Amino acid sequence: MEASRSNSEVPNLNPSPIRNPIPISSASPAWPTIDGPLGLSEEESVSYARRFYKFGFALLPWLWALNCFYFWPVLRHSSSFPRIHHYVLRSAVGFTVFTALLLSWALTFAIGGEHLFGHVWDQLVMYNLADRLGLTGWS
Repeated sequence: MEASRSNSEVPNLNPSPIRNPIPISSASPAWPTIDGPLGLSEEESVSYARRFYKFGFALLPWLWALNCFYFWPVLRHSSSFPRIHHYVLRSAVGFTVFTALLLSWALTFAIGGEHLFGHVWDQLVMYNLADRLGLTGWS
């Protein structure tokens, strides 16, 4: 008997008058950090994002990755927190460029090696540095 009822006859158990709620993914975040209300205020967030961005240029590009991770809500929703978004977006670009350069350098030496560099390879590698400086013998 119950199965023969149509959807229009089933009572609405949800008393909320809103029929089409805004999806959570499209709503702008209320907090600039991944910590939510436990994190930083907007003013403190601007200061931290600026510091992480600037110290990333001091050969600490992992701070750029930390900046992107910590301020992920700002990076994900570009219209929210425009003062912070500037620093976080540039940190993301900087970390991406740094990672691409580091990986290309590492893979060049790991894959190419002596076949790629030829006789210059002996001057480039560090594992024979002790032999060249005479540090392997005790006398």
